[in-house]
Amino acid sequence: MNKIRLITDTNASLPADLVEKYDIIEVPIRIQFGEETYLTGVEIDDKKLFEMIDERKVLPTTAAPSPGDFSKAFKRVFDEGAEDAICICCSSEVSATYNAALMALEEFSGKEVHVIDSRQLTLAEGYQVLAAAEAVEEGATVESILDRIKDLQSRLHVYGALPTLKYLAMGGRMGRLAAGFGETLEIKPILNSSGGKLELLEKVRTWRKAKARLVELAVQSTTGRPVELVGMLHVNNEEGALELFDSLKTALGFDLEPLITEFTPGLSVHTGSGVIGYVIVTK
Repeated sequence: MNKIRLITDTNASLPADLVEKYDIIEVPIRIQFGEETYLTGVEIDDKKLFEMIDERKVLPTTAAPSPGDFSKAFKRVFDEGAEDAICICCSSEVSATYNAALMALEEFSGKEVHVIDSRQLTLAEGYQVLAAAEAVEEGATVESILDRIKDLQSRLHVYGALPTLKYLAMGGRMGRLAAGFGETLEIKPILNSSGGKLELLEKVRTWRKAKARLVELAVQSTTGRPVELVGMLHVNNEEGALELFDSLKTALGFDLEPLITEFTPGLSVHTGSGVIGYVIVTK
């Protein structure tokens, strides 16, 4: 049993096999359809989420884990023999998750719990968790692990594209009339994670041009620096993510295997189905 245990939330978009491999504790984001609540990664995934959305014609809301959820996670790792806990959370700019974890600390004043604001989301948060997990396996100290996380935060590049405006209109983030015109003109939003937020970077015409623009942005943002890791994100569109990966591989000239993962419901509910994107870690 590792003496340092890792805790994160499901907005880290980590594949289940890696969560199990590194014995990571995941605290679920809640998805709420009216009075019905579903736990991400336990009771709902992207496929089920959009089946329910398309059937009910309404978007659910999301809720961050409560301080009590984090208290249970902290208690569990210490009950299982951990001496230190490192909790890496979704960006505090987009979620109350980080603050909930900080509030949970009040119950563990005599324990070594380190709560980190990843300043990221999806696999850009997840890669910080995985870097910490690898460091734990190497026998690194807590201080060394925290330094490794901080270093990684400056080497993350996150972009994505939406194939449809339908779900933005459903959620009220775009007027239905504007979305209708946008669909007619084949407007495709390009997203970028910057400053702790997932924001609209620009809009392009046609899905083909959107995919090409994602590749251009990868080339521009890495500015010739060697690529260390590539994670491909998607919402019910693994084939599209793999096609994008092939284009990135050709444009950037790396020889790496991608980590392919779902965006996960806590995030995908805000973008819609069909999304593709990537997280690139440069050296």
